[in-house]
Parts: sequence; C-alpha cells; structure tokens
Amino acid sequence: MVLCWSSPASTQHRRRFSVSMKSKTEQGKKLFTPGPLGTSMTVREAALPDLGSRDVVFIEKVKYLRSRLVQIAGVNEEDYTTVPIQGSGTFAVEAVIQTAVPRKGGKVLLLENGAYGKRIVKMCEYLDVPYHQESFPEDQKVDVNRVADILRADNSFTMVSVVHCETSSGVINPAMEVGAAVREIIPDCVFFVDAMSSFGAVPLDMMAGSVDFMVSSANKCLQGIPGFSYTVARRRALEKCKGNSRSLSLDLYDQYQGLEATGQFRFTPATHTMLAFCQALKEFDEEGGLQGRSARYKENRRVIREGMRKLGFTEFLDASHEGYIITSYNFPSHPNFDFKTFYSKLNEKDQVIYPGKVLNSDCFRIGNIGDLYPRDMSHLLECIEQVCGEMGIPLPLHS
Repeated sequence: MVLCWSSPASTQHRRRFSVSMKSKTEQGKKLFTPGPLGTSMTVREAALPDLGSRDVVFIEKVKYLRSRLVQIAGVNEEDYTTVPIQGSGTFAVEAVIQTAVPRKGGKVLLLENGAYGKRIVKMCEYLDVPYHQESFPEDQKVDVNRVADILRADNSFTMVSVVHCETSSGVINPAMEVGAAVREIIPDCVFFVDAMSSFGAVPLDMMAGSVDFMVSSANKCLQGIPGFSYTVARRRALEKCKGNSRSLSLDLYDQYQGLEATGQFRFTPATHTMLAFCQALKEFDEEGGLQGRSARYKENRRVIREGMRKLGFTEFLDASHEGYIITSYNFPSHPNFDFKTFYSKLNEKDQVIYPGKVLNSDCFRIGNIGDLYPRDMSHLLECIEQVCGEMGIPLPLHS
C-alpha cells in the first residue's frame, strides 16, 4: 500500500493551515525597531519558491542583486563590487575587519560613539587585531578634526572604521568627511563604513568619502527579510586582501573570487532570503529609490516626533541631530513609569518598540524604518497614550 498526501482530508487540512498562517502573517506585530524590520507581504511571498543554490534562475538573481546594490551605492561596477555573506549584518562587519586588515602590520583606528562601534572593538579583541579606540560622547557626532589630528600624529593605521548611523542613539556620523580626511592624510589607509541602518535611506557619497568597504544587511532600509548581509567593496582594495582572513567562512576575498568565477557561493546561501530581497529591490525602485524611501522615513519621523513632544516625552539627542532612522527617548521621571510594563503593554497591542542601548541615560527607542507608514506612527502614538493611562501616568508629562 502506497501512502500519499493527496486525500481530501489532507488537502483540506493544508488549506486550513495555509489560511491560518496567512492570517497570522497579515496580522503580525508592527516593529518599531532597528531590526529585524517589518516587511511587505509581497516580499515575504517572494521567498516561497524552493530553488537550488546552483539553479540557473538563482544564479541570475544573485548576479542581479550584486549589480543593483552597487548601483544603489552610487558607484560603478568597474571599480566596486558586492560580496554577499551568509548571516546577519554583524557577520559582514566582522568579515571586513578580519579580511581587510593584514595579519602583519595591520592596525585599525576605531571611531565609536555607541554600542555598534563598541561591537567592532570587541571583534578586534577576539581577532587579536591591533587597534586604537577613539571614543566620542554617545549624544555627539564623531569629531572630524580630532580624527585628523590622530592620523597626523600616527600614520601607521591601515584601516579607519566608523558607524554611519549609530542606531544605539540615532546619531548620524559625518562618514564622508572622515573618509576625505583619511584619504588626504594616509592615502593608502582603508576606509570602512558600517552603514547597516542607513544604506538605502540616508545619502552616503562613497566616492566623495573615499569609502573602500561599506556594509549593510538585507533586513534594513531595503526592507528584505533577515538571512544575509553584504559588503560593497572597492575592487582594488578587496584584491589586496588575499591571505589576510582569519576565518574560512568569513573570507570576503575568497567569497568574491568564487562569485566572480562561477556566480555561486562557496557554502549554502540564503536562497529564500535572496529571492525575497530581489522583490524588495523592485519595491525600493517603485517607491522612488533612496529619495522616495527617505521621504517616507522622514515623514514617519516627523509624525512620531511631533506626537511624542505633545505627550511630553523628551529626546535623548538635541535638535542639532538630523537623523531619521531611529529616535531615542528618555524614560519619563514619573514614579509609575516602568519600562518593562510599558514595553509589555505596547507589545500586547502589537506595537513593538526597543530598549535603549546608550550607557549614560535610561532610554527607549522608536524606529521609523521598515514597512511602516505615517498612519502606523499615529496608531503607535494612540497606543502609547492608552498605555500611559493604564499605568496611571498623566499626559502630557512634566519634567
């Protein structure tokens, strides 16, 4: 007797299961976080087909996304290329650090003003990569003049790294100005920009900033689903990296060579995530590219900023900061405020915010990116008002 799954009962079960899952997906929580982010239904549906990693269709998809990312970065494919890497954005950051810094004579100037800059410091410690950590206050931008003074005093650095949008606070650092200083003072020094939460929504002129390596992730401003990250790299800089890597799986040079030679990954790629990402790129273009995407995020930011101000919440950063990716808010001073309760009650209303990551202040964060629109920001404000009422916190707040 041969068993199969084509019986009326099993077919009916599959239909009920599909309807149930679709309903749950469509009614998912709204994510006001720095990642993972909300995605459109069409992006998620694009992940459904099963394709082999050596399938001709999949190889063409990878070729397309590698090319399109270079275009979005505003550079040309003769000088730059895209190297996708399996894993979250942190994987791509570590891949650059351990591939682009020589095993002998390498030294990194790490510019940090938040949690994600500190994460790169930790990577260097794990990898035993020599570095100098230059720290700046979490509520201030990296000081370009101070960076220039350091480079003039010590020309032994082989890499300078900076986080473009420090999402622990929302600060946008002057990456282009830092890169120009690096190129002027130490022309052969590699300049690395972690643009994880900014690429695709915040302008970054890679040519003007002399950026050699830039990293981001599928599930950030380009609004794919999690599963892979990528580096847009200057070919000349990347081709000097042979033999540097301290890791097999995170060897950007070897990954690049394999993709160039065969169009295939060395190890199993995130096939479904990459199919979804191609759809996300299509939707990015339909929205008007970087200008269209940034316009929506800015409007999201305006709605939440004005609404939170009316409710009496104060921002961690002062008005000199122009970032619109994520906003950090100080905890209210009211004795009834407890963040865990605040977070949980919002979560019960399907509104997911994020704890703060700054060290010197008690904050929470509200992201403006992903598949969010002004109406979502307005609804979040209504929910915040309701939760404060439930917690016995009168609004507007008083400092």
